[in-house]
Amino acid sequence: MKRKKIFNDPVYGFITIPYGILFDLIEHPYFQRLRRIKQLSLTYYVYPGAIHTRFHHALGALHLMQQAIEVLKSKGVKISSKEEEAVCIAILLHDIGHGPFSHTLEGSLIGISHEEISALIMEDLNQKFKGKLTLAIKIFRNQYEKRFLHQLVSSQLDMDRLDYLNRDSFFTGVSEGVIGYDRIIKMLDVHENELVVEEKGIYSVEKFLIARRLMYWQVYLHKTALAAEQMLIRIMSRAKELTLNGLEIPVAERLNYFFIRSFNKNNYLSDSKELLSNFTRLDDNDIFYTLKIFEEYEDETLAYLSSCIINRNLFKLEFSNHPIESDRIEEVRRKVASMRKYSGLDPRYMVFEGVEANLPYSLSKEEIKILFKTGKVLPMSETTDYSIQSKIVKRYYLCYPKH
Repeated sequence: MKRKKIFNDPVYGFITIPYGILFDLIEHPYFQRLRRIKQLSLTYYVYPGAIHTRFHHALGALHLMQQAIEVLKSKGVKISSKEEEAVCIAILLHDIGHGPFSHTLEGSLIGISHEEISALIMEDLNQKFKGKLTLAIKIFRNQYEKRFLHQLVSSQLDMDRLDYLNRDSFFTGVSEGVIGYDRIIKMLDVHENELVVEEKGIYSVEKFLIARRLMYWQVYLHKTALAAEQMLIRIMSRAKELTLNGLEIPVAERLNYFFIRSFNKNNYLSDSKELLSNFTRLDDNDIFYTLKIFEEYEDETLAYLSSCIINRNLFKLEFSNHPIESDRIEEVRRKVASMRKYSGLDPRYMVFEGVEANLPYSLSKEEIKILFKTGKVLPMSETTDYSIQSKIVKRYYLCYPKH
């Protein structure tokens, strides 16, 4: 019998990991870095308990994957031991490409998505582990014949979403995110190579979709947390701007590497080894240490914004269902410019606007499929009285100093 490692998880209790490739991956420095990356970025400025990490989430998603595999096998779905191990590796590493403060700096500091970085890291680990991740990478990229395995990793009802809703709800204390994850998993099945949910689980799926929508506006896009994240993005943008203009910024070399370079989908592969070498040593600690340095830096804008983040002197953020009128933006800019305390600061970084969007459920992506007792399979949108929100909800914002 295989010996197992036990983790005591605050959400699910004891999680067991078999010794072998899964445990070895958890022990690897690439994965251990996730202990130092907060799952919800700066949301703990609003919900003090939200200090859980990507490490927590990855283990939780793995735990749910193990449960899902057991359920499917009990219903006669053929999953070999190699496929089981591979899909568990894929979910364990699905977020390994997240940078400091998770999604916050994805566009400004790195310039490419965490999924693309995750794929790079998995390829690098595959070399280090002599090809043992090959099947996992195929599943992760949806290149394996059994499509339902990829759907367990990435779909509109995957183990990633089931864990983060449940976990984020637990750590923030926002009960609207609580879902019946265990019942949903018990209702999973496979029909014609696709993941489906048995008819009895339809109300649990409805609750899942409602919870996801509520969590977006109550937690993930909470206006105060969003203000903090947008301020942090502008600090990094300001530092990058100054660096490219020839000023010497006192930061660690691994962070400076991203200040003096711009990556996109077309060029990040050209220097992937050096990119990974610097990226896999970055975490939240690097950013906060840098903010402390910036507090005393000669550039007043950089110093002011950094001090605001460290001391939680956050900007005010106004939400609107319509684009902010130009007159309102100009009015705020005039008021800020007229205040003596802001006179030496770059106005571009003091008043800014933007838009956030949320799509609770997509009809264009693979829909969640419901399997009826008759054997008929229908997409979720055609099987429920619940009015599924399949339209993108946009909220426009204006952000500026409170005082």
